[in-house]
Amino acid sequence: MNKSSVAYIVSIATLAVAIWLGVSIGSVNIPISTLWNTGADETATNILWKIRMPRVVLAGLVGASLAIAGAAFQGLLKNPLADPYTLGVSSGASVGAVMTLFFGISIPIFGNYTLPIFSMVGAALTMFLVLGFARLVDRALKMETIILTGIIFGSFLGSVLSLMIALTGEELRQIIGWLLGSVSMRGWNYVTMILPFVLIGSIMLWLCRLELNAMLFGEERAHHLGVNVKRRKFMILIGGSILTGSAVAVSGTIGFVGLVVPHMTRLLWGADHRHLLTLSFLNGASLLIICDLIARTIISPTELPVGVITAFIGAPVFAFIFYKQRRKGAM
Repeated sequence: MNKSSVAYIVSIATLAVAIWLGVSIGSVNIPISTLWNTGADETATNILWKIRMPRVVLAGLVGASLAIAGAAFQGLLKNPLADPYTLGVSSGASVGAVMTLFFGISIPIFGNYTLPIFSMVGAALTMFLVLGFARLVDRALKMETIILTGIIFGSFLGSVLSLMIALTGEELRQIIGWLLGSVSMRGWNYVTMILPFVLIGSIMLWLCRLELNAMLFGEERAHHLGVNVKRRKFMILIGGSILTGSAVAVSGTIGFVGLVVPHMTRLLWGADHRHLLTLSFLNGASLLIICDLIARTIISPTELPVGVITAFIGAPVFAFIFYKQRRKGAM
């Protein structure tokens, strides 16, 4: 059995365990067999099918979206610190979503999809602005330049969010709760809202897996290998923005998943994007399901925003990766 087969088996098994724990454990522990047991208690069945299962599925889809987007951004920029959060893309998606809530925007053609669409537009615009400004500052697009540009844009967009919150009346609690990042009290309608965008964005990135491998050797060499670099870069940026925007639209800002998961997956199983993207997708789903389980049980009956848990995990990992990169550069 080769290494990639082992990686898939371990990742799928981890996801299955995460789903089992997420569905079974809570304020009331319910065996997962209740899902298919027709003679089970009706209350327990309703808890599993109407509250826990959609929450676990939604957490899995959000985590998977952020992780595969992070893996693609890191491969495209050849930068282990790149992810939707550190590049300011999540902030752009948040501004798009909060503007929709703040102004009460609802486009009849899109219906319930108005929020994720505006969120994706915000994410895409921010991604292009960050890379465009970074290229103006430094044609070589060095790691530090991109990260600092992402921080600048993230800070500016954060101030825009603060302004909208300050001007908000009754919607204040809803917006602040949403910004903290959570998959609590979301039903199957949120799952159906994000699912088409997860499929579209993931397929777009997966179709670029070979080109991402070629780009690791530099854009010029990738071009000589027959890669249409501009088209593939555009496709990766749009795919990543679709995933980030849809994830932020249904769950708020959840940081560091797109940083931690691809980095750890790359360390464990290698940097081949033919496998890295899919494994990051699976492991991102597992991580956020477990983080959400911790968020709702660690100080039960009170729930923490899942974004708090991911920040506790992600911030030290971010610092460690940054330290390693700086040490490597110094050497």
